[in-house]
Amino acid sequence: MSDDDQGPDLEAGIDVEQMKDRPLMAGTYRGEPVVLVRDDDRYCAWSGQCTHLKAQLAEGRLVDGQLRCPWHHARFSLATGEAVAAPAFQPLTRFAVETRDGRVFVVAKESPRDAEPTASATTTRIVIVGGGAAGHACAEWLARHGAGRSVTLIGDDADPPYDRTFCSKQYLIGMVSRAACSLDDGSSYGPDGPVRRVAARVASLDTVGRKVVFADGGTVAYDRLVLATGAEAGRPDLPGFDRPEVHVLRTLGDADALIAAAESGKRGVVIGASFVGLEAAASLTQRHVAIDVVAHEAIPLEKIVGAAVGTMIRKVHEEHGVRFHLGRRPASFDGRRLTLDDGSTIDADFVVLGVGVTPRTGLAEEAGLDVASRDDGGGVIVDDHLRTSVADIYAIGDIARYPDRHAGKPLRVEHWVHAERQGQFVARALLGADEPYDDLPFFWSAHFDTGLRYLGHVDAIERSDVDGSVEGRDFTVRYVDDRGGQAFATCNRDLPALDVEAAWEASPAT
Repeated sequence: MSDDDQGPDLEAGIDVEQMKDRPLMAGTYRGEPVVLVRDDDRYCAWSGQCTHLKAQLAEGRLVDGQLRCPWHHARFSLATGEAVAAPAFQPLTRFAVETRDGRVFVVAKESPRDAEPTASATTTRIVIVGGGAAGHACAEWLARHGAGRSVTLIGDDADPPYDRTFCSKQYLIGMVSRAACSLDDGSSYGPDGPVRRVAARVASLDTVGRKVVFADGGTVAYDRLVLATGAEAGRPDLPGFDRPEVHVLRTLGDADALIAAAESGKRGVVIGASFVGLEAAASLTQRHVAIDVVAHEAIPLEKIVGAAVGTMIRKVHEEHGVRFHLGRRPASFDGRRLTLDDGSTIDADFVVLGVGVTPRTGLAEEAGLDVASRDDGGGVIVDDHLRTSVADIYAIGDIARYPDRHAGKPLRVEHWVHAERQGQFVARALLGADEPYDDLPFFWSAHFDTGLRYLGHVDAIERSDVDGSVEGRDFTVRYVDDRGGQAFATCNRDLPALDVEAAWEASPAT
């Protein structure tokens, strides 16, 4: 939405008839974007942009008393403006509304309100191991609701919590600064936030003595423990793949190293046509690096999005100069040249690995928690409340293997928003909530000027139903697997994803 079509001046008012058949309307109040909401015959108004990445909320949906963002599916309470579901954390600002003589007016901008505390003074000691998406979201929710002083947040990353999705997208392209990636600007947790320990390596868990043991021998006691140790990037055991010119892309530090390589190098090779690998290819191409992609599959991402959408994504990349070497695997790298399994070579100043990740379950396994085998997908086994096999220990994010009613089987999902929402779910549980975890997996992916939204989960696509034009990059696709699992992908159609999400959430358990 441009500045020229932000809607009417709501200080001047609108006729109520203009909202007779619509629950949301974009407008302005003294130059600020506002979303006017009709809920039955009541009206309220909130700041008009999502506090995550400024999507126009009037282009989203109102579902069960929540405003849902059209881009990345953040949710805000219509009653309080609180960001109740990631990826947004900051609340909306309320605007006062009056109805007079058949017209609705926005009459004032109100002061921001803090979330209502729900923690008691006797909140137990909570330790969170892992400062990524899940760990940060858990700590932030606890702090937001008055339990911050009871929390210790431990991360082995040298940086405080940051938005990992920026590493392969906005930051790698050069669209945003390093500081803009941060999820913790010093005030994220409020004045009574958790004790934070960065660059701290946890060596073991003492589940009998209820202590986290650090590599330096120090300890921290817990009453409740949340494991959010995430995953680590894979690195093939091949000649030359331990060289400094071979990069993974998991952390902000990895992105820094890759940016430095792109500034000095002219040619790069991405190994693996994963979402992160292809996002890195797009970002590096926009940094004017010539990029080749090597992948063993015949069609990029075919297992996840199907042949038609995978072919479309390949074409998007090729239109921007990316070259693909499909059906091929790397054999070795000498720092200047990558050799493939058929003997062919590609000149390269650096290599980027996008070959998947492995859940970091070592701490949990050594502590005696139930862990799934690699053949079963790995991960710490949790119940429908994300509790592990050991009392008072939870597992969230990339390591959690949880029962999913929509898929009808246990899942371990490696999506950013999913990890954040698991962190928020456990925070609510620690504050006394008692409800099963029931969130739908969701992620987005950017490839030059083409973006995808993906909802749900399928193992292997048995059937896909397309509405619109995949070649025209304006479509929805519904996927079904042989176990009854469903997924839904969209390109340039945001609202259908929100509608399907709401419908699937409301559907009875299978």
